[in-house]
Amino acid sequence: MKTEGTAEGIERFTSPGKGRGLRALKHYKVGDLLFTCPAYTYVLTVSERGNHCEFCFARKEGLSKCGKCKQAFYCNVDCQRGDWPMHKLECSSMCIFKENWDPSETVRLTARIIAKQQKQQLKDQVVPETTRAPPCLPRGRELVNQQEKDAPAKTAAAITKIPTEVTQSTTSQKTQTEKTAAEKLLTVSEFESHLEKLDNEKRELIQSDIAALHHFYSKHLEYPDNAALLVLFAQVNCNGFTIEDEELSHLGSAVFPDVALMNHSCCPNVIVTYKGTLAEVRAVQEINAGDEIFTSYIDLLYPTDDRNDRLKDSYFFNCDCKECATKGKDKAKMEIRKMNEPPKPETIRDMVKYARNVIEEFRRAKHYKTPSELLEICELSLDKMDAVFEDTNVYMLHMMYQAMGVCLYMQDWEGALRYGEKIIKPYSKHYPAYSLNVASMWLKLGRLYIGLEKKSLGVKALKKAIAIMEVAHGKDHHYIAEIKKELEEK
Repeated sequence: MKTEGTAEGIERFTSPGKGRGLRALKHYKVGDLLFTCPAYTYVLTVSERGNHCEFCFARKEGLSKCGKCKQAFYCNVDCQRGDWPMHKLECSSMCIFKENWDPSETVRLTARIIAKQQKQQLKDQVVPETTRAPPCLPRGRELVNQQEKDAPAKTAAAITKIPTEVTQSTTSQKTQTEKTAAEKLLTVSEFESHLEKLDNEKRELIQSDIAALHHFYSKHLEYPDNAALLVLFAQVNCNGFTIEDEELSHLGSAVFPDVALMNHSCCPNVIVTYKGTLAEVRAVQEINAGDEIFTSYIDLLYPTDDRNDRLKDSYFFNCDCKECATKGKDKAKMEIRKMNEPPKPETIRDMVKYARNVIEEFRRAKHYKTPSELLEICELSLDKMDAVFEDTNVYMLHMMYQAMGVCLYMQDWEGALRYGEKIIKPYSKHYPAYSLNVASMWLKLGRLYIGLEKKSLGVKALKKAIAIMEVAHGKDHHYIAEIKKELEEK
C-alpha cells in the first residue's frame, strides 16, 4: 500500500482495490476530530438568501443586502468584501436577467471553480483589488465600476487542469497552480470524472449545464473548451458536497478536496459535518493507526441493492463493505406485514417495484405539484404499501418522512408529529450509531413537542439529539449551543 502524502494524523495512500484513499496514522476514539477542510469554493442555495450570510453561512437576523442586485445578504462589510470575488460573477447577471436568472447550483459552483482557478493562474498579473466599500455601502457603485474597469484582460489559456483523458490539444493548455488550504492531500484537478462511464443522458444533462454556464456567466469568465468543461462538470457531479443545517435542510453546495479523498463504506467510521463553510471529520467508530478512513456517500437507510444501485448510478462502483457482503440489516429494513397467509414472493416484488416508482414520482412531483397534492401522493402510497409492508419497512418510512416534510411546510404541526413519532424508533434501528438522520429527527420532534406544549417530551427528545450531535458535530458546535439555549428557555 503506497503512501502518497500526509497531514497531521492522516495520510493519503493507495487503497487496495479502491484507488486513492485516506488512512489514520494514530488512534482515534469516538467523537475525536480527525481533520478539517475549508471549502475550495461554495454557493449558498438561493432559497436561503436572507436567512444566511452568503460568505460565512452564518444564520442570523438583520443581514445587510447587496446594494446592486439586492439578492445577496451579509453579516457585515468584511463578509461582503470577502465574497465579492465570487459574488461579482452573479451580481450583474442577476440584475440583467431578474426573475429569469436560474442557473442550477451545479452551474453556480462550477463557475466559481473556474473563477478561482483563473485567479490562481493569473495572480501575478492581477491588479490588486480596491478595498473600497462593496455595493451595499454608500460608495458601492464606485466599487462595482472600478472593479469592472480594473479587471485584467482575459487570456485564451484554459483555467482548469484537465486529466489525460481529454485530447492533447486540451491538455496542452494546462498550467501548474499552487495548492490551496483545501487541497493538502488532493487537488481539484485530480478529481475523478468517470467521463468514459457517462451514458448519453448524463452527457446531455452536462451539456445543458454548459449552455447555462455560457448564458449566465459570460461577463467575468474565460471558459475552457467544451471538452474541458465536460470533464469539469463530471468532476463536480462526482465530488461535490451538500452543506446541511442541524435539521438536514439544504444550505448550499461546496467542494472539499481533502474530504473527497475518503472512500465510501456503508459501515462508515467517520462522519462529515459543517461549521459554516468548514467541513469537520469526526470518528463515529474506534479507529486504529493504519485503518482506512471511510465515510458514506449516500443515505444508508435503504437495503443493500438500493444502496448499490445509487452508488453505481452516481459514483460508478459497487460497495463491498461488510454490510453489503452480509446484507445483515436487509430483513429488518424490508419487514413484511405479518398475516395468517404470508404474501407471495411475486406480490412482494411487485410492491417493491411500486415503492421505488412512487419514490421517483414524488421526487419529480415536488417541482410542480401543490403541497396538498404532494401529501395526497404520500397518503395514497402509504395506504397501498400498508397491505404488504410493516410501518418499519424503509419504503414506508421514506414516504412518511416526505409526508412529515409536507406537513411541516403546511404548518400542520400535529400531522408532522404523528409521522415523526412513527419514524424515530425504526430510524434508530436502521441507521448506524451517531447518525445525523436520527439526530435531526429527534430535534424536529423535540421542537414540535415543545411547540405543542408537551414540554417534558420535548426536553427528552432534544437531549437525545444533543447526545448524538456532541459526537458528530463536536461539543463546541454552535448548533448544540443553540439547542441548549432552547432548553434553558423552556
